[in-house]
Amino acid sequence: MALDQYYLLGRSGLRVSRLSLGTMNFGTGGYHSAYGKPVDEVRPIFRRYLEAGGNFIDTADFYTAGESETILGKLVAEADARDRVVLTTKFTNSVEPGNPNAGGNGRKHMIRALEDSLRRLNTDYVDLFLLHTWDRITPVEEVMRTFDDLSRAGKIRYAGFSDVPSWYAAQGQTFAMANSLTPAINVQLPYSLAERAIEVEHVAMGQTLGLGITAWSPLGGGFLSGKYRHGEQGLSGTGRLSIPGASGLALTDRQWQLLKPLEVVADKLGVTMAQVAINWVATQPGIASAIVGASSVGQLDASIAALDFELPAALRAELDAASAVPPDSVYRMFTPGYQQQLISPGIKVGDKPAGYALPVQNWPSEQAG
Repeated sequence: MALDQYYLLGRSGLRVSRLSLGTMNFGTGGYHSAYGKPVDEVRPIFRRYLEAGGNFIDTADFYTAGESETILGKLVAEADARDRVVLTTKFTNSVEPGNPNAGGNGRKHMIRALEDSLRRLNTDYVDLFLLHTWDRITPVEEVMRTFDDLSRAGKIRYAGFSDVPSWYAAQGQTFAMANSLTPAINVQLPYSLAERAIEVEHVAMGQTLGLGITAWSPLGGGFLSGKYRHGEQGLSGTGRLSIPGASGLALTDRQWQLLKPLEVVADKLGVTMAQVAINWVATQPGIASAIVGASSVGQLDASIAALDFELPAALRAELDAASAVPPDSVYRMFTPGYQQQLISPGIKVGDKPAGYALPVQNWPSEQAG
């Protein structure tokens, strides 16, 4: 059981573990305090991740009101692991109510947020700096020029996005490439058997433009672990889903029905439902790494063990069918069935002549993202 298999993140030379350690529960303050833990309880989790070969760590300035970054800085220093780990943090959320420039994605806040994160993390650079959430206001050109300045100053090694529309990320990446600015290499998005919306546009966008996808909440906020039940009184079970708004997942009948085939597949393989769900995400096209959190070393070990087996094609197909969501509106026009019938009847979509060579922007298979 190990994490010492690494993938290139996007169109870059940065090698990261197939599972990233999420640290939203590192600390007991702020918005995430309901399930946060003090430093002495998360230290064993952090050390176990490193011992297993993991090197990709995710945090944000907003997590536990900054405690997550402070704790991580302490733990990285204790382990003398700064050069080994790929340290990721994010900015966007307000850190000073009443100050209009203390949040959002504008240049003023970006620079301030990074300086504050560097101080809490006790480091002079971060490996990956992500725009946390689209603020619907800041021009993407301003964001990309600021990323470039921070990279040239040596304060960030790589840049990326989290939770943005595909067109926004594409616009930013195209602007950076056209103007010889630091490109983004990563986009962090919610992805699981219970939430496959990014397959509509984001996955293809990432593969085309060199943005490796890191998938957050591969268990759907714990929903896919099977520990929750749906009865006349509503949802029952303990965990993040029992905290209003904590998971961001609006459960539907289709998602509840998904649990049964997931349980059947897990039983056939002799593993847990959570392990099947993590394995499915980590091995999907375009996914460079899946972000997993843990409340104990045992839970982390169980997540790492999700990489120890291969999900057979037939069982993957069962899960794909059970979790698939029919495309809406205009997206129906992009499906193979529609294209084949109206655009090229009698010809399989994707047929290529013998000797067809992929364009140069398609990178080697080693590059998962």
